Amino acid sequence: MQRRTLLAAAAVAPAILPAIARAQGTQKATLRLKWLAQTQFAGFYLAKARGYYEAEGIDLTINPGGPNLLTENLVATGADTFGLSGGTDSVFAAREKNLPVVCIGVSHQQTPFFFVTRADGPIRTLQDFRGKTITTWYTGANYVLLGMLAKAGLKPGDFTMQPQQVSVTPFVEGQIDVVTATKYNEFYTLMTRMGRDKLRTFVAEEQGITFPRDTLIVNETTARQKPEMVRGFLRASIKGWRDALRDQKAGVDAVMAAAPSLNRDHQEFMLVEAGKLMTAGAAAQQGLFWIDEAAIRSAHDFLREHEVIKQPIDLAKTYDGSFLAAIPAADRMA
Repeated sequence: MQRRTLLAAAAVAPAILPAIARAQGTQKATLRLKWLAQTQFAGFYLAKARGYYEAEGIDLTINPGGPNLLTENLVATGADTFGLSGGTDSVFAAREKNLPVVCIGVSHQQTPFFFVTRADGPIRTLQDFRGKTITTWYTGANYVLLGMLAKAGLKPGDFTMQPQQVSVTPFVEGQIDVVTATKYNEFYTLMTRMGRDKLRTFVAEEQGITFPRDTLIVNETTARQKPEMVRGFLRASIKGWRDALRDQKAGVDAVMAAAPSLNRDHQEFMLVEAGKLMTAGAAAQQGLFWIDEAAIRSAHDFLREHEVIKQPIDLAKTYDGSFLAAIPAADRMA
């Protein structure tokens, strides 16, 4: 009888975890995304839907990003608790401005975007960007572009760089020469509208450098005063992402419940591509959201060498892997 009682208790334990968390008191928190709802963020939505944050004692609200929102600013001021920010490059930029943000995990282990030109056009090398009009995002991608072009011998005055809008139509219609495209979003649209064979891409890895992106950040004060909440947030997020990558239909469903007007085929493609980025590099051995210190250092030194960032960043204070390290390695694996 005692054994049956214990087994019955074990069977219902997962179901009562959220109730236990509520009884012990939950903490309200927010996660600010870097863009609008899409499967680039599927694991967070699925973790929310399945009660993983609640089980950790966190009453989490997911706030979408947008074209005029900078996640680092919102987390630095305390407007949001957690943020999924641009990337290592935008974290460097924030710290250079003395914003008190700390990176606690990195989602995409490789540079997730290209700089795209027409395959039949005059741009065949980075040197050919001279005199051309380029659009990119001023949330860190601009730093990557400036570094790549500086290595190729170009200075900011040698080309025209403009903020990129939501639509890639200006590039498709020939109004600009170079557009920035993530592998899972804008590039999908460009391939659909123009054809893959019509496009030429320039990526950071061709320059021997990687810019890990989609960085999870918190305010320094949150990291110092609420370490268990930070660990709980990471545990829940990893569970959600493990589920989303293993059951991609569930991941897409969770996002489309929040944004029903999305194109499902595109969202399915996006989740596959996001999964590749999340499990690449060091994450293949260390698990999701791993902070690859060697890649971070290399990206930092590249931007310093080409004077994109003017002062060295204290990487030990900017990247804190201790929260992830507290989670068993087996539990971090996708």
